[in-house]
Amino acid sequence: MKSRWPPSFLQLLLLEVSCVSLRESSQPNFVLIMVDDLGIGDLGCYGNTTLRTPNIDRLAQEGVKLTQHIAAASVCTPSRAAFLTGRYPIRSGVAGKNRPLVFIFNAASGGLPSQEVTFAKIAKQQGYDTALIGKWHLGLNCKSSGDHCHHPSIHGFNYFFGIPLTNLRDCQPAHGTVFQFYRHLPYRTLGLVLVTAVLLHYSGIIPICKGLFLSVLLLVVMVTALIVGFVMIIPYFNCVLMRDHRIVEQPFTSENLTQRMTHEAVGFMERNSARPFLLFLSFLQVHTAMFASAAFRGTSRHGIYGDAVHEVDWSVGQIMQTLDRLKLRENTLVYVTSDQGAHLEEISATGEVHRGWNGIYKGGKSTNWEGGIRVPGILRWPGTIPGGRQVDELTSNMDLFPTVVHLSGASVPQDRDIDGHDLMDLLQGTVVRSNHEFLFHYCNAYLNAVRWLPRNSSSVWKAFYFTPNFNPENETSCFSTQVCFCTSDYVTHHDPPLLFDLSRDPSETTPLTPDTEPAFHSILAVMEEAVEMHQRSVKPVESQLSSSNVMWKPWLQPCCSTLTQLCQCQQDE
Repeated sequence: MKSRWPPSFLQLLLLEVSCVSLRESSQPNFVLIMVDDLGIGDLGCYGNTTLRTPNIDRLAQEGVKLTQHIAAASVCTPSRAAFLTGRYPIRSGVAGKNRPLVFIFNAASGGLPSQEVTFAKIAKQQGYDTALIGKWHLGLNCKSSGDHCHHPSIHGFNYFFGIPLTNLRDCQPAHGTVFQFYRHLPYRTLGLVLVTAVLLHYSGIIPICKGLFLSVLLLVVMVTALIVGFVMIIPYFNCVLMRDHRIVEQPFTSENLTQRMTHEAVGFMERNSARPFLLFLSFLQVHTAMFASAAFRGTSRHGIYGDAVHEVDWSVGQIMQTLDRLKLRENTLVYVTSDQGAHLEEISATGEVHRGWNGIYKGGKSTNWEGGIRVPGILRWPGTIPGGRQVDELTSNMDLFPTVVHLSGASVPQDRDIDGHDLMDLLQGTVVRSNHEFLFHYCNAYLNAVRWLPRNSSSVWKAFYFTPNFNPENETSCFSTQVCFCTSDYVTHHDPPLLFDLSRDPSETTPLTPDTEPAFHSILAVMEEAVEMHQRSVKPVESQLSSSNVMWKPWLQPCCSTLTQLCQCQQDE
């Protein structure tokens, strides 16, 4: 049968199809794995000898291990914004000036602005199928409970299975609540005052107006009831599991959630094995509240925290086995990291320690000491990235943005400042020095510290403008507040700044002085000049973590039933 189409048309059609096939075959898949609050010292490949992480360790053996890999923030929300966009969180407004440091309500109006460009959005434009499985923590709604203006789909993810907020204490029985401050309310003092007033009144020593006394008593009871009631129903409001735009569990059941997420990730890769895909597997663990499925409980020497690390490693192993089974090993870039260091203040309501280990590094989550921002960084791509290598150069979690964008076949946006640098030359060994000369460390919207890696030196200088006030009984953490804060009443400012040489003092134990470092003043002068230049590049934007953007708004509350039914459902298939 003779074709109805002219030969020239058929040739053009075949050429176009072959070009598309060639483009897709040259595009690697991306499996980007982020564990929540995992300490750099929790992995065997970074020196741990008491936890078993064979699957992650194997990735490090087959790929490249980064030893100076720095998170752009020391808490979840801003760190993840930087990871997705390649930009300091201050540029997108995902930084505030007050407490809290992150979003603590699903019904808040702040989030990652829609005008921000994520690597998922660019990969989607390049023909990738994209998925986020696990934790989001970058907002949900703006003006109504269903507008989903900050939903992962707005930022380039075709598929979402996970939680829009984070894994809070409230989501596990007997682990306490995110509102730890309620424990410090002066109930005992108020009670003593009221009892004393009653005794004084009825003894006739000090007459008290009966109406005033009853009014004050009623007010105290009502305020107490409202606070306690609100704390009790938080699990129904904040512990939400979604599939795309639909709530499937509220509150979600934690125990087998890592297993379910693993199943979702495997299914996504199976469905998309014939085309390029980007999978962001964002574990809920090992952030409190801790959980582990039955198969992993009691398998570690470190309680439920260690059990959770074991289960995360098992999950990574399942992902790697799936890539091998689908014959995608040679065409997939795998990345494993943590969003910040281990949370040292994590102790459950029953007194069980739920914190990880940051190795030799000082401090932890919510601080810019090395223990709070130096995180694991493991990348494997067999046949493209030489295996068994260690890179000690300065890198950042912001570097994944330009790396993914370039490998997907796109160009980095030119209409905005991008703070990350493509990692491929460093990973392949074609260059030996990092493109980062300076990194700026923010605590909320406040510039906290700056790091300088001079081009002609092996020193790594780090200067602190202020440091958190640790508890006297524990000089590495902020147990009294459960997290270190950035505002003036919780920090000590330093003039001149505290200066360390991390190449000689990675544990930040001894600040340098003009007596111990002859170049003290000239080093600080160079760093101050870099800070001024950086700050001139930061354009004012709306703070997504302002008081008005983080407060709970009932009209934004995601709910799979009515509020009067306490938003309860179990609807997943």
